[in-house]
Amino acid sequence: MRRGWGSRGGWQQADQPPADDAAAWFSGRLPDGWFTEPPTVTVDREEILVVGTLPPVEGEFADDAERAAAEAGRISRFREQTRDERIEVARQAEHRYRRKVAWGARLGGTEELFTTLSVPVMTRLRQPERRVLDTLVAAGVARSRSEALAWAVRLVGEHADAWLTDLREAMTRVDDLRTQGPDLT
Repeated sequence: MRRGWGSRGGWQQADQPPADDAAAWFSGRLPDGWFTEPPTVTVDREEILVVGTLPPVEGEFADDAERAAAEAGRISRFREQTRDERIEVARQAEHRYRRKVAWGARLGGTEELFTTLSVPVMTRLRQPERRVLDTLVAAGVARSRSEALAWAVRLVGEHADAWLTDLREAMTRVDDLRTQGPDLT
C-alpha cells in the first residue's frame, strides 16, 4: 500500500507523483514512426528526458565528418518537424508527472539533446576540494568552479556507471520495502 508521495526515499521530493511508468506512458503516447525503437526515458526530480533513435541516413559519404553532418541535419529536421507535437506531449507529461520534459534524438554516432534543464545545486566544499576545482579552472579545463564541478560529476558518472546503476536499483528496492511496511501515520 502506497502511503502517498512523501513516502518515497529521502532523495525524492515530497510533492511529486512517482514517474515509474513514464517510459511506458511515452511509448504509448508518442506518434508511430517517430523513432525506430522505444525511446530512452530518464527521470530525475526536475526533468524527464526522452531520447529516441531516428531512421538511418541513406547514401554514401566521403568520410565520418560528412556522415556526422548528415546525421546532425536529420536530427535538426526532426526537431523542427515535430516541434508542435513534442510541445503538446510535453505539456501533458508535465501535468501528469510535475516535471519538465526535455527531448533528444540519436542517429548513428550523433546524439543531440533539445532544451534540457541546467539546475543549480548547492554544495559545501572544504579547501582541498575547492583547490581541485581551482586547478581545473587554472588549467583551462573549465571556465568556473561550477563548470569544473559539473565536469567532475560527468567524469565520475562515466567511470562508475555500473556502481551507480546498482545503487539506483538498491534505492528502488528500499522504496518497495517501505511501501510494504506498516503505516505509522
